[in-house]
Amino acid sequence: MNEQDVFLRLGLALAIGLLLGLERGWRGRTEMEGDRIAGIRTFALTGLLGGVSGWLADMTTMVLPALVLLAIGVLLAASYWGRLQRNDDLGLTTEIALLLAFVLGVASAIAAVAPVAAAAVVAAMLLSMKSALHGWIEKIERFELEALFKLALLSAVILPLLPDKGYGPGEVLNPYELWWAVVIVAGLSFVGYSAIRLVGARLGILATGLFGGLASSTSTTLALSRIVQAQQSLAAPAAAGIVIAGSVTFLRILVLVAVFEPALLAPLAVPMAIMAVVGLAGAMLIQFLANGERSPRDELRGIANPLELTTALTFGAILAMVLLAIHYLEGWLGASGVYAAAAMSGVTDVDALTISVSRLVGADIAAARGAIAVFIAAAVNTAVKAGISLVAGGRRVGFRVIAVYAAVIPAGVAGLMFMSSQGVSPFEG
Repeated sequence: MNEQDVFLRLGLALAIGLLLGLERGWRGRTEMEGDRIAGIRTFALTGLLGGVSGWLADMTTMVLPALVLLAIGVLLAASYWGRLQRNDDLGLTTEIALLLAFVLGVASAIAAVAPVAAAAVVAAMLLSMKSALHGWIEKIERFELEALFKLALLSAVILPLLPDKGYGPGEVLNPYELWWAVVIVAGLSFVGYSAIRLVGARLGILATGLFGGLASSTSTTLALSRIVQAQQSLAAPAAAGIVIAGSVTFLRILVLVAVFEPALLAPLAVPMAIMAVVGLAGAMLIQFLANGERSPRDELRGIANPLELTTALTFGAILAMVLLAIHYLEGWLGASGVYAAAAMSGVTDVDALTISVSRLVGADIAAARGAIAVFIAAAVNTAVKAGISLVAGGRRVGFRVIAVYAAVIPAGVAGLMFMSSQGVSPFEG
């Protein structure tokens, strides 16, 4: 390292100490000076000490930082023991943060600086989010926590053991890929489900629709429609939330395609993006015309935990059935069979069809034909959600949703035609 590089790395080590010390110092600002374990100066000096130790170790041996870390650990242990005699309800957060400041200081002198700086920022954020994290934990139900652990066990332990080869008719059933698809979809859905569980609908229609679309746009459509049954004044905000959730579904399709078969991105990107934009614009128009009607504030109900084993396994079974349906229908009816399977799948689920088609593109289905199948499933599913909003929410909700979706689907068709005119034609193959 040249002299300038040494100064920059030592400066990073000092900045890391200051960053962590700022958070710890602010949190302990009401404590007496002698009662604090470490303030901003101690953290800054510890980070700088780590940087100097790493610098010297680069010229001598890594034993030096290890010995300094051991000495700091002994000092912190002695301090903690003394404080424990006066208070038997103590945490170790500040002590761990101080050790982390030293280790990151060492790393800043001998390792790539970007990951070190990123780790320091993440650590500072975690330290500052104590109240939020504890609040979230309080809202988690035990069955949700157990479901998360069960799926993690099945994914981390069982998934690597599953055979990665095809079985059944046409060898379309690959146990490893089927379960991996379940994990991806369940994880994506759980992001939305968790957001709904943690904040409910208190953030208004935008957050409700966004999170609901990630979890399940069909379930969100039904849940918001039911809210209107009890509170008719929420018809417009609920309709806007339903449309937002449906629009997020189009973007979710692109995410799944990018993960499972990037070749489908080219023919699907424009139509799905156009459908999402038109849908979001329609939701904004619904809300604007509502003249400030209240946003839903009730907790959304009726959305199943996507990490429940029953939910996950049900999706896996649906995925397997869609794969088999596409295989048989394509053999019997050709391209029309694939499109018929897509339409049937769209009645209940878009994800299963999207992943199934992605799995078969290249081997059994041309990318252009697969893109049309995914679009058909999305269009059918959109029409089904419009029907749900009308039946479950009544005319005040249903007519608004139907009006927007009546523009969304033709806009998607126009997007497909545009791609055709640009030479990326989903109507070929």
